[in-house]
Amino acid sequence: MRDDIELPVDYPLFDDSVSFEDCQSRLHALGLGDGLPLVPPTKARLARMLEGVREPATSWGNLPPLMGELRPDALGYQCVLAGCPPAGLGLVMTALHACLEPQFNLLGITTTTGTAAVAMVVHGPLARELGLISSSNCLRSRCPCQRRLRPRPQSGTAQCGRRQGRGVGDMATMGQSGKFSFCLAETANAPLPSLSERRGLDKERSAVTVMGVSGTAEVLPLEEAQTGQAAQTGDAILGDAILAPIAAAMGSAIGVSGTRTRTGRGEQIFFLPPELAGRLTACGWTLAAMQTYLFDHARVPPLAAGTAGGNERAARSAEAIQPIVTGGPGIKMTYAPLWSGGTVTVTRAVPSTL
Repeated sequence: MRDDIELPVDYPLFDDSVSFEDCQSRLHALGLGDGLPLVPPTKARLARMLEGVREPATSWGNLPPLMGELRPDALGYQCVLAGCPPAGLGLVMTALHACLEPQFNLLGITTTTGTAAVAMVVHGPLARELGLISSSNCLRSRCPCQRRLRPRPQSGTAQCGRRQGRGVGDMATMGQSGKFSFCLAETANAPLPSLSERRGLDKERSAVTVMGVSGTAEVLPLEEAQTGQAAQTGDAILGDAILAPIAAAMGSAIGVSGTRTRTGRGEQIFFLPPELAGRLTACGWTLAAMQTYLFDHARVPPLAAGTAGGNERAARSAEAIQPIVTGGPGIKMTYAPLWSGGTVTVTRAVPSTL
């Protein structure tokens, strides 16, 4: 067991004899809880979490909005609380480090009165090792890694992330459940290249993409695709029946969010179930063809854009529109509009050691 762990004073370690109730009470009093039961943080559990970490106290940067240091030891403590397995520490650290990319705009995402939340898409073998979901109900709240993507200690030299509570840190007017957990895996061996492959990483390299999203919207193909009529009338008709509703959702989201007035608008993300991805690729629709179609058809509605409406595109380029294959059987797509305040998605490889 390593004995070089020095945590801030308000990160208590308990011995194995502590009662569950006493542990919960003390942790929540320190502002270390998130409303769910916490795993008692013992020295043994923290040592297992940090096993193999070469420099536990090394700072990886300062996390907005509290600007505390992002350190493996402090984050490891938070991961213990959340029940995250030790194999997930590198993923959480990589995701948080990716959030520090200036264009990701973590300060804006964590302090806006809007509904922005940090979402994670995990690519490669680590997603399978951690049991992350890429099948039915992939957006359900079941990810202890995500639960600590935004750790919220009350004070101390390793504090980071944000605090929850009325008037403290998170200033969202309404919020959304994605602020608690928005973590999923990309489908392995999908008919489209994975998002990490598109960004230059090897298919078998574990990676994570962080996204600042304002929520989700269920999008169905047109009736022709649901009944099979489109498949009988031709490949172009099938593609139009599947992709036109997503294009409409993208344009409408820009209109209602005010994004069209922002220079930061540019990317679009949506989750495409394997069944629809298979139908499209079987008919010859490549990733580039899907992106081009959506770039050409996703326009801001005239009502939202004023008298000159209908010509503004929903993305800066075709390549900035990213379908991500995930989910279970069925034909329901999910559109995830990026935060209108200005953000970009960031993909990083997960290192083998910290």
